[in-house]
Parts: sequence; structure tokens; C-alpha cells
Amino acid sequence: MNQAIYSMTAKEAIFGRSSVRAYKKESIDRPTLNALLAAAVRAPTAMHGEPWQFVIVEDSKRLMRLSDLAKVSFVTEAARLHADRPGLKVFSEPDFNVFYDAPVLIVICAKSKGHFAVADCWLAAQNLMLAAHSMGFGTCVIGSAVAALNASDIKHELGIPAETTVVAPIIVGRPSGESHPSARNEPQVLAWR
Repeated sequence: MNQAIYSMTAKEAIFGRSSVRAYKKESIDRPTLNALLAAAVRAPTAMHGEPWQFVIVEDSKRLMRLSDLAKVSFVTEAARLHADRPGLKVFSEPDFNVFYDAPVLIVICAKSKGHFAVADCWLAAQNLMLAAHSMGFGTCVIGSAVAALNASDIKHELGIPAETTVVAPIIVGRPSGESHPSARNEPQVLAWR
């Protein structure tokens, strides 16, 4: 496994990680991607179910096409839900790329519909993002792409079985510029008994 993954403490990884939305045009080699996947599958899993499966998309033309489909799907769903937020306007801009020109999209999927399959996949996503940060990469979960990636034709194109559910699309790449963790509220403790 890539030794760079151990280059920072857990605290540094947790408190230093941020969502990155600007990337260098720099590919990621296969051993590095394999190291990220190896970190992902070390996540806790209910009853040792390990429901996660992964799709890696590196082709820039495919990523742009998926971005365009995701924008339409997201805007349609937002309109259906009457979700009129100022941030949605960017999805109508032709040049906006929901994947922020990242070189890699890692799609974490749940191969089963067990009670904890989705939670397990999110735990794997967090492991992957912390490992990427510790190796000097940026990541961002692209929730706006979930509906499009779960469409049957897109699942077929990406080799995702019909019964499998896309849970967490995560972009990965070298950050272009500096990014800083956003502020967080203090934990809201409902009870301490």
C-alpha cells in the first residue's frame, strides 16, 4: 500500500480535509486509486456485509456527458420538489461541470438493499476521502449526480447492475490552489446522562 497514506495523523486528516471544487489537469495512477479503494473497504460494515462496489470513471468526455445529464436531472428534480434556491442557477449554465473538471470520479455503489448497506457505503466514502486527503489529493461528494447515475441507461453504460444502487459519487484529483476546511458548529448534544 502507498506509504503516503500514513503521512499524517488521523486528527490531521479529519480536521484538514475539505471539499475541493478546483482541480489540476493531472491524472491519478492506478496504484494510487487502488490504495484509495483499499482504504475504503477497511470501513466498518454491519454484520460484515461489505455491500460496496466501485466504478472508476477517468474518461474526460464521458465525465462531461455525465455532468450534462446530471445537471438536467438535478434541475428537474429540484423543480419537482419546488426547491428554488439561489445556488441552483449554476446548474443551468452550459459551462458548469458538476464534477469540477476533476480527473477521476469514483462511484461507490451498494450491491444489496440490506438495512445498513447505504450507511456502510458512506463509511467507505469517508475512509476514501480521508485517505485521499492524507495523500495530497482533494475530493468532493457530488450528490447532485446521484439521480442521473442511478438512471437505468447510465447504470448500463457504466456496468452497474440494475439491482445495485449508486450511493456516493466522489471526485478525486490534485487541488488547483489552496482549500481550507469550512467552519463547523459545535456538536449539539441532546442528552448526556
